[in-house]
Amino acid sequence: MTRDNLYFHKHGGALDCQPGLKSDNLLDFSVNVSPLPPPVAITSLDSCEVSRYPSIDGLGIKDFYVGRFGLDSRTVLPTNGAIEGIYLLPRALNVKKVRVLAPSFFDYERACRISGAEVRYIKLKEEDRFTLPSIDTIAAELQGVDAFFAANPNNPTGTRFPKEVFLALASRFPGKWFIMDEAFIQYVDDFPGATLMREVMALKNVIVVHSLTKFYALPGLRLGAVIAHRDVIDVLLRYKEPWTVNIVAEHVARELLECKDYERDVRAMIASERAKIFKRLKKIPGISLKGYAANFFLARWNGGSSLDHLLEFLKKKGILVRDCRNFPGLKDNYFRFAIRKPDENDRLLEQLLSAREEIETVVR
Repeated sequence: MTRDNLYFHKHGGALDCQPGLKSDNLLDFSVNVSPLPPPVAITSLDSCEVSRYPSIDGLGIKDFYVGRFGLDSRTVLPTNGAIEGIYLLPRALNVKKVRVLAPSFFDYERACRISGAEVRYIKLKEEDRFTLPSIDTIAAELQGVDAFFAANPNNPTGTRFPKEVFLALASRFPGKWFIMDEAFIQYVDDFPGATLMREVMALKNVIVVHSLTKFYALPGLRLGAVIAHRDVIDVLLRYKEPWTVNIVAEHVARELLECKDYERDVRAMIASERAKIFKRLKKIPGISLKGYAANFFLARWNGGSSLDHLLEFLKKKGILVRDCRNFPGLKDNYFRFAIRKPDENDRLLEQLLSAREEIETVVR
């Protein structure tokens, strides 16, 4: 199996790759989306609207970013989910050599390699709980490359990339591209202060990729944007395909402007459940936590058996978590799980608590 095939096979939420599992009786903790259902009703779209073309440039998504975050419309490039932006950027910017964090989301590396770029790693160390190295260490690693892909918070480690550090690096190297994926930024405690979306007018080499998938529970609609200086947006438009945002996505994006109560409820639930899960997991032997700044946890199984035993045990209980062994830089027994509703999180915690004793009995 090739690495790309392995990547697709292991992607969170790929229930078709889980033999014997049915989505209607499964708790899927492998997908990092909001535990609350989408805040808008897609059925409100008039049937006659889908019989015409959407706007060529995804205007509905642009309207959301301008209205919700107060951005200049000229700095927003609507995309078919954040993933379109991730693949567009290295191609449009003619990136030749790039640094990415490891472990991190594999599509940064894949997008750059497809565009012909050489990819090098800045390795996050297990002994440092996968936190960033010093700014001087990162600066030294950026010598000889023309772009840096990062995420805040980072997936799958759940660790932060401080805004101030990123801006300082971008200021130090004005001739390099600094691309930040903020797919999970709305989950952090200090949002909106943590986002770089408003910084792109001051630093032309800073580019933000953002997604509406994770926070608003809309993975099937593919809603996102690239936020950059208007001169950079002009360059990207020369390479971007037209009509990549469909009319349903445009409609829903505009309705999200009225969903501030939903945003408050999601943030409150995640913050409360994150604290509860952290406290209770600290008491479960055989599991160590590494990162949890967003709406998910990175954990390591130390239960006296391989991760395969734990994954199989959880699947028999109707629970799916994300096997992280295909992330560059992660060792054997790492897995990731999202934060879901309180009763669902309780069910996961109960099964993790009983897993070590039951698995060890089977192994012996």
